[in-house]
Amino acid sequence: MSISNRAAPFLVLLLVVLALTGTDRAHDVITTKLTYSREISRIFLNRCAGCHGPGASIDLSSYRQVRPWAVDVKEQVLSRQMPPWGAVKGFGNLSPDHALSEEEILMVAAWVVGGAPEGDPKLLPKESEAAAPVASDEKIHQDLVAESRLRLPAPLSVIGIRPLPVAPVESARVTARLPSGEIVPLVWLYRFDATQIRNFTFRDPLPLPAGTVVESSAPLRFALLERRD
Repeated sequence: MSISNRAAPFLVLLLVVLALTGTDRAHDVITTKLTYSREISRIFLNRCAGCHGPGASIDLSSYRQVRPWAVDVKEQVLSRQMPPWGAVKGFGNLSPDHALSEEEILMVAAWVVGGAPEGDPKLLPKESEAAAPVASDEKIHQDLVAESRLRLPAPLSVIGIRPLPVAPVESARVTARLPSGEIVPLVWLYRFDATQIRNFTFRDPLPLPAGTVVESSAPLRFALLERRD
């Protein structure tokens, strides 16, 4: 009986050590070939560095900073809350388009589920690989600010749209209906934050003839942008 009493604390300690060892091994299990250094860092550099670079509350610029947030990042990416672009990818010919592609979303999710490995730091991207910022050269014509719908009185070459909502936008598709009846998709706002000041610019200027109706599928104040002379 006395031997059992003396052995009890040792057995408890042994069980604790084994449990901790098992937990560490579970965390070290890697089931993906995707790595932070080779693939994920490039996604973060081009899509997230503007808001999540060095000094940000959530820094995604290094593996050491990213790893503790990996699961949260996955959830935010899958719900399309990160990056907070506010528009549906593929609707309208936008450039730049900061929304993650389906492939990028799946890569981030698979990397996290697979153990979020770091990989070889020698494969990290150089700063020169980051997408270059696009110069802004547009201006708002106050007579082309619309309350959900606007008929163009004259031809106009539009380079983008600036949403001017007074409340968060859950979903609003903005299109241009040409006099011929053709419908041109411009931008589809989705979970757009009304506090954001953002221009959605087109890859190429869009010539719209007189009589074109630009309208939103939901109540939305917006402005058409034209290139500065």
